[in-house]
Amino acid sequence: MNALYDLIGVPFGYLMRLIYSFCNNYAVAIIIFTVVTKVLLFPVSYKTQKSAARMQLLNPKLEKLKKSFANNPQRLQEEQQKLYQQEGVNPMGSCLPMFIQMFLLFGVIDVIYKPITHILNISKDVIKQAVGIAGENTGDSHLNMKNLRCELLTMENLRDHSDKYASLGENFLSKVSEFGEKFTIFGANLGKTPTLHPKGGWTQEMIILAAIPILAGLSQMLVSVYSQIHQKKTNPAAQTPGGCMAVLTFGMPLLSVWFAFQVPAGVGFYWIWSSVFSFLITFALNCYFTPERIKVINEAEKEKARIYAEKHPNKKSFMQKMMEQQAALDEQNSGSSSSGKAKGISRSEQNKQNRDKLKEARKRMAEKYGDSYDDDDNDED
Repeated sequence: MNALYDLIGVPFGYLMRLIYSFCNNYAVAIIIFTVVTKVLLFPVSYKTQKSAARMQLLNPKLEKLKKSFANNPQRLQEEQQKLYQQEGVNPMGSCLPMFIQMFLLFGVIDVIYKPITHILNISKDVIKQAVGIAGENTGDSHLNMKNLRCELLTMENLRDHSDKYASLGENFLSKVSEFGEKFTIFGANLGKTPTLHPKGGWTQEMIILAAIPILAGLSQMLVSVYSQIHQKKTNPAAQTPGGCMAVLTFGMPLLSVWFAFQVPAGVGFYWIWSSVFSFLITFALNCYFTPERIKVINEAEKEKARIYAEKHPNKKSFMQKMMEQQAALDEQNSGSSSSGKAKGISRSEQNKQNRDKLKEARKRMAEKYGDSYDDDDNDED
């Protein structure tokens, strides 16, 4: 897992280091970092919103199919896939941003857990020595470079035992001490993990840190609720979201709150601004994709898909592959059960054929190894 954090964290580390060199404040750097990543991912957000808007146009046709094939789920699925293919719409198009957000989160976590590496750009050898000193001071023999929190714990230890780190090279003491003063938001250290049971009581710092996970959950709920309201507004005929949607609307923000209480406050701080900017982008794109504009876009996309299909007749689309895989699966599942009926063979006759095949196989094995074989009928039902 640490290797995954390192792999994704390196490019994010370069970006954060560049931003921090300009603003010289860690909290501000996180906000700017969030804006930059949202701008870089805007094409993905645009494509996702466009796909969702186009799906809205298909809802009346999809509802009609559901009524026509209410008693035939297999046929309904086939007709839905045909419709998606004709319209050039990928119903799974909205999944990509979710995976990208997960990768982003891994990178952000690594940058926040390892500010000495990514932002101060101090070598691993010096950091390893500093971590060893922190382990000796705290009596924690398990504190080493494999510990994801080792740099944050080292920074915390350095505040109380700065003299122990004076001999380290690369101006380690002065760099980390100066950075520690700017690793805050309103005086709260973003390297600390929020808690609802602070050991020293409810200080201003503890209140700010505890508020970050709650704000992270509320900001994510804002995006979810707004999305549902917009969907209801654009498609009034749609069914009221069931239990699964309720879990996504309220369960995911609650999960965000829980998760933000398990990691340094900087992660939750990033999550707040990520949700806020996501809401702003979603709102702006919803205003842009008016019904009139999306109809024009839809016709253009259909024509584009048609021309592409004509130029590449042998290349199968995503929906064609899905339809073929589903057809093969259905044929495989129904083949064994329907083969007997297709030949007009009863179940007892089919069983007898199976027993005969088994006897023949046993006979061949006996002849191969020189054993005797008694061809009786004991296997009969």
